[in-house]
Amino acid sequence: MSDAVRVSARGAVLEVTIDRPKANAIDRPTSLALHEAFARLRDDDELRVGILTGAGERFFSAGWDLKAAAAGNEAPDTDFGPGGFAGLTEMWDLNKPVIAAVNGMAAGGGFELVLACDLIVAADHAELFLPELSRGIVPDAGAAQRLPRRLPWFLAMDLLLTSRRLGAAEAERRGLVRSVVPADRLLDEARELADAIASCPPLAVQATKEIARQAEGMTVEQTFAAMAAGELPAYSRALEASDFLDSAREFADRS
Repeated sequence: MSDAVRVSARGAVLEVTIDRPKANAIDRPTSLALHEAFARLRDDDELRVGILTGAGERFFSAGWDLKAAAAGNEAPDTDFGPGGFAGLTEMWDLNKPVIAAVNGMAAGGGFELVLACDLIVAADHAELFLPELSRGIVPDAGAAQRLPRRLPWFLAMDLLLTSRRLGAAEAERRGLVRSVVPADRLLDEARELADAIASCPPLAVQATKEIARQAEGMTVEQTFAAMAAGELPAYSRALEASDFLDSAREFADRS
């Protein structure tokens, strides 16, 4: 694991911290290290939920490391390894939830990394924005693809085209961020949320994320058909699992 990415397990929760002073910018080695962390979350049956945050209070992440680009070490078409940029933006086989704990500015690819997560909590001073266009860069690591699905069209296009900064309070009001807390409460908030999710039967959680993710690219009818045809493996495993049957019996006994 790279020194730029710190990873620690707290019970069933894997905590991943980007730690690259001064701005937690992400180059290819950092992307590979992040993917290694998320692959551990995916593959370890003892782990159920991930938390992703940045070191310090100023930056969650400034996104792509433009210093590496300026030095000629990387280009917009650089292969960032499995999972795409930051190891998560194209990781389609991770069915365990990841919570973004946004501790400061999430700029460019940092914002795109946040959008690849499943739930977002933010410090009250956090800001999310996309400065790419002013630099002649296309926000193609998830912003152009995901923002119009997460926000009303005109708001999404405003953020994509103008580089306007979306403050934490507005992001919460718009439904993008689940909760906004003082900076010193951020990890506590993320951990409480992670523990609540981790307390649920894990296969049911994974199946739910799998269905929701697949449904983004399908009609409702197609999603039901995929479920019935056994095309969603996490969902199929959940139906066959003993904890599903035990929960059903327990509910029936209480009724």
